[in-house]
Amino acid sequence: MLAMIHTPASTPAATKATPLLIVHGLFGSARNWGVIARHLASTRDVISVDMRNHGTSPRAPSQSYPDMAADLAEVIAAQGAPMDVLGHSMGGKAAMLLALTQPELVRKLVVADIAPVAYEHDQSRHIDAMQSLDLTGITSRGEADRRLSAAIDDPALRAFFLQSLDLKADPIAWRLNLPVLRAEMSKIVGWPKTQGQFNGPTLFLTGGTSNYVRPEYRDTIKALFPKARFAKLPEAGHWLHAEAPRAFEQTVEVFLSS
Repeated sequence: MLAMIHTPASTPAATKATPLLIVHGLFGSARNWGVIARHLASTRDVISVDMRNHGTSPRAPSQSYPDMAADLAEVIAAQGAPMDVLGHSMGGKAAMLLALTQPELVRKLVVADIAPVAYEHDQSRHIDAMQSLDLTGITSRGEADRRLSAAIDDPALRAFFLQSLDLKADPIAWRLNLPVLRAEMSKIVGWPKTQGQFNGPTLFLTGGTSNYVRPEYRDTIKALFPKARFAKLPEAGHWLHAEAPRAFEQTVEVFLSS
């Protein structure tokens, strides 16, 4: 079973709202979504998971979408189906495959800045940078950031990656199964062939400066998700939940509650 963080509803509605499952993207964790989970838990329980090979979830030899979707199905079965599901990037693809193959488990689906297509970009260089980081003698995240800056220029990206560095471990270690993630990269950026269809309400929420969900993908999206709706956060990029968190939360809340 995946590791998870349960955020109970702060003011439960008279009619119990459908619980929400939050599924992070590549290199992320449930902890990254803590503030958003709390804000979305005003009237519903929220479950945030660590995906396999991330955070404190089990290590596995595969990072395929059928396997990740099966992990999510196990969580929903344990919590009680159906659930609303929100997935970002890699988590969005896993959530889509879950909805397509086991639609009875999902009431509403929110897909954050990803499409059901194979992409050409590759994140292996970031894995190489993390694996090559000399962890000897590091006692602070600041020192780790200074060393990682030799390989990664973007301070925001370094800060995101370093959230997965466990400074309390002995020895210090990444909370990511980097060798498997690198070996499975073609599956992570790819998309498995599936003939399923999800007829439930679906929101594709994208960043205005991101090119992950292009206009030419809409026919593919609508074929798989006939009730798909589209919304955009103009000033945000691929990490829209981090770059425009309040607008992100408001859009998701309106969709789930409508």
